[in-house]
Amino acid sequence: MAGSENDRYTAALCYVWIVCLYGLLFRKNSSFIQFHAKQGVVLFIIEILSPIFLFFAPLVIILCVILSILGIRAALAGKYWSLPFIGDVIKKTGI
Repeated sequence: MAGSENDRYTAALCYVWIVCLYGLLFRKNSSFIQFHAKQGVVLFIIEILSPIFLFFAPLVIILCVILSILGIRAALAGKYWSLPFIGDVIKKTGI
């Protein structure tokens, strides 16, 4: 279990669209919040780019919502849990 109760709530909010930038930019002292904020940013970027793939956009949005819910649950539980595919992208790109 990681992070104080306040950190867990802030990390959970990092999965809500643009709010992820708050955790990334203003909570640099917490590795727990940074971990979840980075995943939130990647999800946010995928959601923004999803209309490019017209046919798959609804499916991508639904998948992002599901992954966000899983991320919120992990953050509230105080866990460092890498989202499928998203965690790999973060590790490979060094975000």
